[in-house]
Amino acid sequence: MVAAQTLYYPFEAGLLPLPALGARGIVFNAQPGMRRPDGFRAELFLVQGFRPLFLPLQRSGHEIAPEPQGEGYNLAFVICGRHRRQNELWIAVALARTRPGGTILVAGGKTDGIASLRKRAGDLLPLAGSASKHHGVVFWLERPVDEAQVASAVAALTPAPALVEGRYQTAPGGFSADKVDAGSRLLAESLPTDLKGKVADFCSGWGYLSVRLAERKAVSSVDLFEADFASLVAARQNLARLAPDLQTTFHWTDLAAEPIAARYDAIVMNPPFHQGRAAEPDIGLAMIRAAHAALKPGGRLFLVANRGLPYEAELARPFTKNGEIARAGGFKVLWAQK
Repeated sequence: MVAAQTLYYPFEAGLLPLPALGARGIVFNAQPGMRRPDGFRAELFLVQGFRPLFLPLQRSGHEIAPEPQGEGYNLAFVICGRHRRQNELWIAVALARTRPGGTILVAGGKTDGIASLRKRAGDLLPLAGSASKHHGVVFWLERPVDEAQVASAVAALTPAPALVEGRYQTAPGGFSADKVDAGSRLLAESLPTDLKGKVADFCSGWGYLSVRLAERKAVSSVDLFEADFASLVAARQNLARLAPDLQTTFHWTDLAAEPIAARYDAIVMNPPFHQGRAAEPDIGLAMIRAAHAALKPGGRLFLVANRGLPYEAELARPFTKNGEIARAGGFKVLWAQK
């Protein structure tokens, strides 16, 4: 990742002094494989809410959590992604958790909006420096002593709370954060009327499909599985508010890597088909295999996908029956029975 390669460049180039032994830093959107510069001795607490990235960092022995913890850090590092609101929120939280006079560094790829983010940050607080390296940009600032100035910047960078369609809480940077996904809506409207029993919502996001499942009286419980921690937090809020009588459990899980112990009468899902810019249909295929393993004998899978994704062959291999329920707006709804 370009941003991760660029992050430590100010220390490598001598633009910033290496932190002293005992200094504490927090890294937002930490990435596996990051290497600290020689002589960099600060203790780092890593924040990574995406389970497939969290797990290898955890296995490497890092102190890590899906949400920020602690305060009074000497340093804060933000590795930007592609979502502006999420990047701004990370900077806001970095400001809130860094001690006065601490240094905050923000790195991003040149094609991911880092120039506009640098301007946005510079309009709110004075920047101390900026540099380019590895096709990315890193800028840094000193956390002001004036708490009113910090509070004003934090407020400006924190996304205003808003409910999608006036009812759904979402997560900045998560899937379909600004609207109900058209594929998920098609899937919800295409589910059979006889759906019942113990159901799982794979790749649940902020819980739209689970809320719609709660409309079906014969559905006794729904287990939500999601890799993005912030989206799962939003899902918990949505289900508590919109479906308080539905029995639910919430699982922060990498479905492609972590086995599921429970077995279900039905599974619904809108699987991701990319993690970066390029399509990666293998992700969806891994989700189909995970669903087959988690279904009871005779259990059914219902999924929505872009029309061009080749999921039918994967469904035909392990399942006894499969077919298509609906097709509209570039999406198809597929089903299969174990």
